[in-house]
Amino acid sequence: MTDSWNYEATVEEIERIIQNIESGQLNLDDVFTKFTVAAEHLQDCEQFLGQKQQQLDVLLETLSDS
Repeated sequence: MTDSWNYEATVEEIERIIQNIESGQLNLDDVFTKFTVAAEHLQDCEQFLGQKQQQLDVLLETLSDS
C-alpha cells in the first residue's frame, strides 16, 4: 500500500474486477490475471482493516483507563 492508497477506491476496483470476470467475456488467462489482482487488493484491504482495528483497540483501552 502506498500513501495514496484508498480503501473505498480499492473496494470499487475489486467490484469492477468481479463484474468483469462474471461477464463471461474474458478468456481464461485474463480471468486468472484479474483474479490475482483482486486477491492482492483484498489482502491490502484486510491489512488496512487490521491496522485500523488495532488503533481502535488502543483508543478504547485508553478511554477505559481514564
